[in-house]
Amino acid sequence: MRHLLKLAGMKETEGREILRLAEKAKKARGKKSSSKGPLAGQIWALIFTKASTRTRVSFEVAIRELGGVPSFLSAAEIQLGRGELVRDTARVMGRMVHGAVIRTFAQGDVEEFAEFAKIPTINALTDDEHPCQILSDIFTIEEKRGSIRGKKVAFIGDAACNVPRSWAEAANIFDFQLICGAPKEFRPPSVGKHVSWTEDPMEAARGADVLYTDVWVSMGKESESAERERIFAPYQIDRKLVGLAKKNALVLHCLPAYRGKEISAEILEERAEDIFDQAENRLHTQKGILEWIVAKTLKGKR
Repeated sequence: MRHLLKLAGMKETEGREILRLAEKAKKARGKKSSSKGPLAGQIWALIFTKASTRTRVSFEVAIRELGGVPSFLSAAEIQLGRGELVRDTARVMGRMVHGAVIRTFAQGDVEEFAEFAKIPTINALTDDEHPCQILSDIFTIEEKRGSIRGKKVAFIGDAACNVPRSWAEAANIFDFQLICGAPKEFRPPSVGKHVSWTEDPMEAARGADVLYTDVWVSMGKESESAERERIFAPYQIDRKLVGLAKKNALVLHCLPAYRGKEISAEILEERAEDIFDQAENRLHTQKGILEWIVAKTLKGKR
């Protein structure tokens, strides 16, 4: 059985297969009947204890367009919100649905769910990981600029949060350079052959093929808003930083965006086409992930 719980441990061939399926899904959208899709006859639970726009919509649409039926469950609607153990919810869901997409706080909860539900499980975001987002971002980069291999991706902002953590894993898998421009309090957990860190955002941006940012205040960190905004004030993607990157550098943001904070309003609007193509590609990549998982699961039942 196949899951997508994190990027660590993924082989490049597996990532490439997901990207191939995403490209195929994008080209085929609207041309095929969902009644014969790879999820035909399946019901997938979407268990979200964190708010969502792009992740929820992209997975709901992807499941429907692949022939399945999504069943959305928020924290207010299930017993997990009242203290039921993850493993008990998992044991029940595993008897009723064919797969689960989970967006929650603790990485351990997603991994425990997969262990006890014994159905394909996808991590749609935790505090530690955001694998679906980064696979979609790589799809966008390669769609617009060719292979990511050997390129320099500069992440500007909170390098200790889930998005740059997953970017770091992807750098090792797909053989590119990730440099994080972040305050020392928010540096990446580790550096190595493919990942580096600097406190100077201009140094990070210099010669980059991709400039990337995310919100300064992640979900669950709202009480730290004032302090984070003070610390991150020098880490905005603005005209100066864009001018230091390569001439044709992409500017990406996983959204939602707070203009005038992590990215200037001027740059966001100037690069809106790329950023909203990036958002659209979440749908196509979720399809690629789902089809990749289902193909393995069905093969194992033959």
